[in-house]
Amino acid sequence: MTALWSGGPAGPAGDRTATGRVCGPHRGRGRLVGRTAEMGRIAAALAAARSGRGGALFVTGEPGVGKTRLATAALAEAAAADMVTVRGRASTVGPPVPYRPLVEALLLLARAGLLPDPEELGGYGPVMARLLGATPGTADAPGTAGTAHRAPSPLTVAETMLRLLAAVGRRRGCLLVLDDLHDADAGTLAVVEYLLDNIGHQSAVLLLVAGHTPRAAAELALRARRREAAETLELTPLTHPDVRLLVAAELGVDPGEVCPDLLHRAVTGSAGIPFVVKELVHDHAGRPTRHGDRTPSVPSAVADDVRRRTASLGPLGTRFLGTAALFGRRFPLPVLEHAMGVDHTALSEVLRAALASSLITPDGPGTQWYAFRYPLAAEALLDDLGPGERARHARSAARALAHLHPGLPGAWRAHAARLSEHAGEAAQAVRLYCEAARWAAAGTTPEPAPRQDVPHAVQQAPEHALDLLTRAHRLLEPGTTAPELHATVLEMLLDAVARSARLDRLPAPPAVDQAIPAARRAGIHARLSAIATLTGRPAEALRHLDTARSLLPGSPADDHSALVDLAAAHAELGRPAPDRLHTAARLARRAVDAARAGDEPDAACGALLLLGQLARPHDESAAAAHFERARAIALAHRLPVPRTEADVQLAITAAGHDERPTRLEQARQEARRGGLLPSAHEAGFALALEHVRRCAFDEAREAITEGTAEASGLGLDRHLALFRLADAVRYAHQGRRAEMSGALERLEPLLDAAPGLRAMSHGLARAFCSLLEERHDAAEQELARALAYDTENPATGDFGRHGIVVLLGVLAGRMGRRHCAGPADGRAGGTRWNRQFTGLAHAVLLGREGHREQATAAADEALAAAAPFPTARRLCLRLVARTAYEDGWGAPVEWLREAEEYFHATGHHQVAAAGRALLRGMGASVRQRRTGTEQVPPHLRRSGITVREFEVARLVAERISNRDIAGRLHISPRTVEKHVASVLQKTGHPNRGAFATAARDLVPRVPA
Repeated sequence: MTALWSGGPAGPAGDRTATGRVCGPHRGRGRLVGRTAEMGRIAAALAAARSGRGGALFVTGEPGVGKTRLATAALAEAAAADMVTVRGRASTVGPPVPYRPLVEALLLLARAGLLPDPEELGGYGPVMARLLGATPGTADAPGTAGTAHRAPSPLTVAETMLRLLAAVGRRRGCLLVLDDLHDADAGTLAVVEYLLDNIGHQSAVLLLVAGHTPRAAAELALRARRREAAETLELTPLTHPDVRLLVAAELGVDPGEVCPDLLHRAVTGSAGIPFVVKELVHDHAGRPTRHGDRTPSVPSAVADDVRRRTASLGPLGTRFLGTAALFGRRFPLPVLEHAMGVDHTALSEVLRAALASSLITPDGPGTQWYAFRYPLAAEALLDDLGPGERARHARSAARALAHLHPGLPGAWRAHAARLSEHAGEAAQAVRLYCEAARWAAAGTTPEPAPRQDVPHAVQQAPEHALDLLTRAHRLLEPGTTAPELHATVLEMLLDAVARSARLDRLPAPPAVDQAIPAARRAGIHARLSAIATLTGRPAEALRHLDTARSLLPGSPADDHSALVDLAAAHAELGRPAPDRLHTAARLARRAVDAARAGDEPDAACGALLLLGQLARPHDESAAAAHFERARAIALAHRLPVPRTEADVQLAITAAGHDERPTRLEQARQEARRGGLLPSAHEAGFALALEHVRRCAFDEAREAITEGTAEASGLGLDRHLALFRLADAVRYAHQGRRAEMSGALERLEPLLDAAPGLRAMSHGLARAFCSLLEERHDAAEQELARALAYDTENPATGDFGRHGIVVLLGVLAGRMGRRHCAGPADGRAGGTRWNRQFTGLAHAVLLGREGHREQATAAADEALAAAAPFPTARRLCLRLVARTAYEDGWGAPVEWLREAEEYFHATGHHQVAAAGRALLRGMGASVRQRRTGTEQVPPHLRRSGITVREFEVARLVAERISNRDIAGRLHISPRTVEKHVASVLQKTGHPNRGAFATAARDLVPRVPA
């Protein structure tokens, strides 16, 4: 009998677990995700137990939410603190065993050699022996004489377990985990209740795991919480970010590397239930899907779990849930009740049982709508229906739906389409899907107000419409489906794909039935051309355009010619040529005329929006007029998508004049909510540039990171190029040349997909960075390159032509009054960003003409416009201060002090030094700055090179003459000679040529 607890020493002091490997044998188990708060409370309870203050915690939640996983993490936490850990689990498998989880815990302690000596338990040693199944002893527990051959009472077992926990946890504390208590016998629950009341004075923690099922364990947890005998940790589903982290952890990759398709299925299919997420990951890893595949099957473990819980509801429950699955995740209870023709009382009992099993949950207020807890449950149930059974249930449900909702108003049509599909009535299903998609895309409801009996949209309208059209397309069968219906489905699907950028929904390859009328086939190929342009595939876009044009009759007023011209205009933007913007505008105007003649308001809106984008760089007033006209057409014809796209373009235009880009951010969010990712990306790029100009670099980084990830994942090369350009501009405005160069290198492979961005990369990034390095000649060269590239391939965005180019040109004497736009000018020069440059250029010209007061007023107005742009404002002050001082206008000394203070604080030491030099030349006092040594490379610092000597040395390495160095640094040539001599002496080089050869790495790299 004593062999059970005399198994020898327990091993090393650190080996105090009776649970084996705490992490368990589960595949892919990594760090715990999304349970930081719960683990914090567990850790606090464990720490208290080690101090002699015991406690108890109930872990509850629905099936699969991770209760056992949290208990495993708790065991690991306790073991790491050198506490004794032991667990037991209740079960309904096999014949009932009294006190099963407690007996399992004792057996684990015995195997680990951690059971205390019987004498330590006083008179309760024999009770422990009887629990372990040993031969009954000669002694009974106090007060139990003559009961040795009967099962111990719960009270004596409870006291035995309490004393045992005190004994094993005496040194460093103990954690006892009792899992699946909802399956425990009444005796075990009585023991647990006793332990809850008495654990507080022991060095032990009880972690009690129980489900939501309304059984005795749930009632015990409720009573314990009410009398504060235990804490309750209610586990909720994971959030979307946590699902991403869990998927990455299961795959062993960085979260940013997770496959977008897998992540989308994990987020939408699991409802945040960790068990489902993990099974999806392992199923995906074992059977990767390919583009165009049907929805992957439900993982076998998930299907088995759903099947087991459904079977517990009986035949009526199985039929009820199988019929409900025909509707998808959400289902209307009144329709099911009518379709099944079952007694209301019996159906109510099934409904309650299904709710208790966590298979379904109420969806919204009232009792009209319910939903499966996660979509995969509905898919699993649907897979279990045989073809005949599925069709029979679907027809019954369709008849009930038509009876209860005559005419199938609103979203009921989508449910009717799904039921027709399950019934095998493909043509009817396709027609209903198309009608439902039109309703969803419109984003309106025919009902005057929401009602409980009307299905509400659970997705964004474009996303929902895309789902419906994808299902319709899968039902198409060339040769059997009517050609006109086939054409309608393809047209609607391609439009939805283009607007949402969900290229994964694009049929691969998209077959076009040759029986479709030629004109409609032309329109389909025009749509395919637009999608190819969107993804940066110009050759493919042109092939589709050639096909479309060959199918159109000679009349330019054909209904589908507007679509072809519009697609051609977009394709023209991807063609590197000097006249591409003019050609695109001509095609867009022709598309507007054709759309008006053919009564195609959608195409008219698209063409007007493109005309506005083409006009914006040189005439903002005309651009805004195009956008407003498109918006008016969209509102008149109730077209929410073009209306949102127009709002985005108007917000982009207004952002150049607004104090803050609030309207632009709102438009971007509206586009995202509507599932219009291309428009959201355009707004995101413009927003990132506005944040950069306002020095809100963290906000810019967030917008760029989000847009880059989406554009990369969706294969949108043109949009990816925009965000990589924005990233380069972000670094340039901080003077971080190395990072800017890296971002431009990442941009380079994408420039063919976005002609015109090369000019912007030189003007917005390289030139600005050179100005912050006080390398004005390099900045002028970069801007000259930008102008040259713009001549070859005109940019669709401002790269400085209407702003910094004008100011530098006026300062250099190359430009005059005709280049300076007035404040109310409708051109791009009238934007707030450009007005700071052109306004100061105007002031410079006035000063040269002797109009000092007017020059000062013009400068004040320009600097007021510059208020939101901290870096650009100070750069302007530095650029015009010398001219203002020489011509006697403005406040050059105050300007230079402001600029020097700012650039010193932001670490742009070259510009700060130039400001100090200019102040000295004006006879103004200069604050001494002794910082900047971090710029000097360590090997030169060790040689004693000072900050000023390093500035000179870097220019010597560029083989610049002493006179030019003096001009650059605003010091005398004699001072330069002294610094050069000192540098040569300290570095040991015989002459400046030898030093320049050895110090090539000091020369900043400027890409050609």
